[in-house]
Amino acid sequence: LNILSYFQLCFKIENRRMEIRHKILIQKCYLNAFNGIFLALGLMLLTFGLWLLFDRDNLFSVLFSLGKNQLVAYISCILLGIGSVITFTSAVGFIGSVTEIKCLLATYVSFQLMVFVTQTAISLLIFVKKEEVHNQWNNRIDEVISEYGNESLAEQESVWNILNAVQHNMECCGRYNITQWERNKNKENSTQIPCSCTKSHLKKWFCDVPRESAYSMGCEEYLNTWFENNILILTAITISLLITQIFLVILTGQLFRNIRKNNIWPNE
Repeated sequence: LNILSYFQLCFKIENRRMEIRHKILIQKCYLNAFNGIFLALGLMLLTFGLWLLFDRDNLFSVLFSLGKNQLVAYISCILLGIGSVITFTSAVGFIGSVTEIKCLLATYVSFQLMVFVTQTAISLLIFVKKEEVHNQWNNRIDEVISEYGNESLAEQESVWNILNAVQHNMECCGRYNITQWERNKNKENSTQIPCSCTKSHLKKWFCDVPRESAYSMGCEEYLNTWFENNILILTAITISLLITQIFLVILTGQLFRNIRKNNIWPNE
């Protein structure tokens, strides 16, 4: 009878152990899948930061990288920092789940909570500062239009060229309309307008053309759409990261508990 009871107990222990191992394998699969999504989103933030930092042809970087305005540098550093931490955290989570090292899993959860708090703060900052940045954006464009063609500001030719490309490709003129160019004091005469406000392909800043042959519509709608789309992309990545992190913390916690049970069960 004792032998039978012993074998029954062994059978129950083995079944329990197999059940826990089965749960661990399933949880590891889900954890690595969500961790892969987390890594992909982190790499997107990293790419976004590198784009702002090194691509001198994008409108946002050109507008806010000149002079003492360091907005782009700050945003780039934040995105690069978060992207790097996410990449490192994903590596720790992958190694921890594969090797089933509880210390690594605990470290992974700690990093997840740290990134979660940072991401939440950034989301709130984007929401609070969005209107302020948008106003700076419009003011900077108006400033560029006023300075356009000034020979003493040759270092700003890069932003003037981008403004020309926007006006020419979108067939628009000025931020709100062509009359905005009347404020520019760098023209030879008051009737001149930027060549990019017309179908002209002349390689100079201003052209003498009839006002009726120029584009009458302003570029504000296109510029605002470009700005809003980039803010929307950044916000979508941030929210996706937050949701993914919630699942990762829950899955890691369950995996941690089951690994601990699996380690202590045979000794019970």
